Amino acid sequence: MAAPSVQEVLPPSLDSTSQPPSLFDGSTRLYINYQCPYAQRAWITRNVKGLQDKINLVPIDLQNRPDWYKEKVYPPNKVPSLEHNNKVIGESLHLVKYVDSNFEGPSLLPDDLEKRKFSEKLIAYSDTTFVPEVYRSFAKDARTLAGAHFDYLEKALHKFDDGPFFLGQFSQVDIAYAPFIERFQVFMPEGFDYDITTGRPKLAKWIEEMNKLDGYKETKVLEQEKTVEKLETSKMHRQSPVKVTGASTLVSNM
Repeated sequence: MAAPSVQEVLPPSLDSTSQPPSLFDGSTRLYINYQCPYAQRAWITRNVKGLQDKINLVPIDLQNRPDWYKEKVYPPNKVPSLEHNNKVIGESLHLVKYVDSNFEGPSLLPDDLEKRKFSEKLIAYSDTTFVPEVYRSFAKDARTLAGAHFDYLEKALHKFDDGPFFLGQFSQVDIAYAPFIERFQVFMPEGFDYDITTGRPKLAKWIEEMNKLDGYKETKVLEQEKTVEKLETSKMHRQSPVKVTGASTLVSNM
């Protein structure tokens, strides 16, 4: 289960006027953006493993990025990235696995081989299918097209009955989906009069249980009105393809 929560004061975001931290001085730093769902994955992982005093948060203003972030820290110029052992690595799902494997704290994968195999399938589905297809549905028929993917998750939540999470107990899989379901649950009732939990009791229970985890709740810094406004912009630009592949896109800049 998740480690006990450590309440922390969140640092201010760094922008083009900010000086860089003392890079590669032996500290471990997680570069994030408070509104980015991809960065939120790594942030949740840090929190639920109880690593608040081991991994320092360095929030980056994606709308006014400091030049030194691309030049000296992470050339792809995206978040999240992790500075650890004199190197910097990125990509949200990779960082979830990396932090889980290389730091102390409760393991976020079960020993059960069947569950581990299922976790690989669900984690792959999150970014290859679920996230891009739900966002693309905003330009077409969100109720029908997105609904099929929420049905997939509902079915997946029925596979193991030893807990309310995707693998029964809380795991990397829940972290992969949480930031996006969080946003869809807020926006879709407003944007499309569509409640993603209607007829999906397992998904509703999953959301309820996720919201009890301090390590996750502490990452929910988005104001609901701003979430709706950002995603409404996506809906208004429905004639243009919705790109969801990088942290510089609309989706990850939220």
